[in-house]
Amino acid sequence: MALYTKEEALAYHAEPRPGKVEVVLTKPFVTQKDLSMAYSPGVAEPCLAIKDDPALVSTYTGRANLVAVVSDGTAVLGLGNIGPMAGKPVMEGKGVLFKHFADVDVFDLELNTKDPDSLCDVVKALEPTFGGINLEDIKAPECFYIEQKLKKEMNIPVFHDDQHGTAVISGAALLNACEISGRKPEDLKVVIVGAGAAGIACGEFYISLGVKRENVYMFDSKGLIYEGRAGLNQYKAAFAQKQDATLEECMKGAHLFLGLSKGNLVSKDMVRSMADHPVIFAMANPDPEITYEDAKEARPDCIMGTGRSDYPNQINNVSGFPYIFRGALDVEATEINEAMKIAAAKALADLAKEPVPADILEAYGVESLSFGIDYVIPKPLDFRILVAETVAVAKAAMESGVARKPITDFDAYAKSLEARLKASNARGNAFIDALAK
Repeated sequence: MALYTKEEALAYHAEPRPGKVEVVLTKPFVTQKDLSMAYSPGVAEPCLAIKDDPALVSTYTGRANLVAVVSDGTAVLGLGNIGPMAGKPVMEGKGVLFKHFADVDVFDLELNTKDPDSLCDVVKALEPTFGGINLEDIKAPECFYIEQKLKKEMNIPVFHDDQHGTAVISGAALLNACEISGRKPEDLKVVIVGAGAAGIACGEFYISLGVKRENVYMFDSKGLIYEGRAGLNQYKAAFAQKQDATLEECMKGAHLFLGLSKGNLVSKDMVRSMADHPVIFAMANPDPEITYEDAKEARPDCIMGTGRSDYPNQINNVSGFPYIFRGALDVEATEINEAMKIAAAKALADLAKEPVPADILEAYGVESLSFGIDYVIPKPLDFRILVAETVAVAKAAMESGVARKPITDFDAYAKSLEARLKASNARGNAFIDALAK
């Protein structure tokens, strides 16, 4: 049942002023002296300081906390190729999530180009403005080329959340599912249906966690990806099996099913044919590849996750990207690398084993949550993710040699994160209250 009507959703975006974000001042601007310091002539002082030492741009401007959400509108949510202008509400929404969950400032940039190299040229030229780049809703296979090229040519983090967000969150659930079932990632037979940005990135990330490439069976709209099949791009070909097979055949004895395709694709019989304690991540929205009820009826021992908030084990990208960027920005990382993504996944996995505070239980209307088949990853609204994941990402950046501004006191850093977010949300709430009046 929908929580809103079409009219309510449109009014939310239109009133009392169009859009969901705005730029606000961070310094006093009341007196003549304020004017003189904010602009001419006082602004010359930080300009000259930065000219002499470019690293001071992080001290005297907001660049180190500013992320560009970049899209060409070719793969917007479940809406498809609706174009950059129609995709703008989503990009603004991404900015809301960045700000609310991690106090990261965002400019959303919708680019009117379908040429990957042109998009890369624009984004690369904007490097002096931003501390990081979040690529969003760009279709495959172009998204792989764009991310790889920008990562190679830019000296700031570039991260395509459609690829890596689902990978990190589901990877955390995978790690805990292995612990519950007494397996190791290298023991798993994995079936992935959906070979777009998220499917391919999940496959690669699971391999980083220990899954064997030859044990990943990936399907696209034409069937299993196998050697010799016509029309495979290089990203799909990396998962090619030796010979063709049906989904029903591949599901037999499988330990993990990941669905990033369409609803009602998997039958109860397929689930029954899986290994003991099967893991099912059915991510199609709003209707998963198999319903939670049908999966549990077929295999009560299954670990079931979906993209929905009304069932256990919600796999939601908001549990990843705000905190991954927060940690990367705070150490001024030159990139978001595999070590940082793995650290994020492990931090989420570990947090699921901790006792859940009462206010989180209240937020979700439940009496208890404890580590097990129906709770293998923290809830997306769990405020503890901020410290757990951000600190892990920052440490991984330092340990992997991509941090330009190392943190020396992580206890103080953890406290500063909580204070920072509390202050940011207080400012936002005060503004919303004033707007309502």
